[in-house]
Amino acid sequence: MGRVVGVGGVFFRVTDPKKLGQWYQEWLGVPLQPHGSALFTPDSMPEGGGTVWSPFPHDTEYFGPTQQQYMINLIVDDLDEALEQVQRGGAELAGEIEEYDYGRFGWFLDPEGHKVELWEPSSAEA
Repeated sequence: MGRVVGVGGVFFRVTDPKKLGQWYQEWLGVPLQPHGSALFTPDSMPEGGGTVWSPFPHDTEYFGPTQQQYMINLIVDDLDEALEQVQRGGAELAGEIEEYDYGRFGWFLDPEGHKVELWEPSSAEA
């Protein structure tokens, strides 16, 4: 039986792909390639990190006040600094930082209004 072993990509529509890609590169260090996408390999993942696949109910409010059908979760190495950076870049912070045994989470609205979740995983040794 063939089975899913990971997420191969996140693809979404935006008004200005080049501009939004450059914003993520400048304010979160997303490693853009010449064609405009970014490749994250398993060896760049911090200890305790992983990819989560999780369907949510259609009426969830977790994605924010918009009608967006998805929310991207980006793993970061320093949540506080990442949130400060995106705010300096013009993003609106959304909610308070939440802490769990598997890591810390924070949210922002990017320049096109997408709610994005940032996750700083807890070390597997902690």
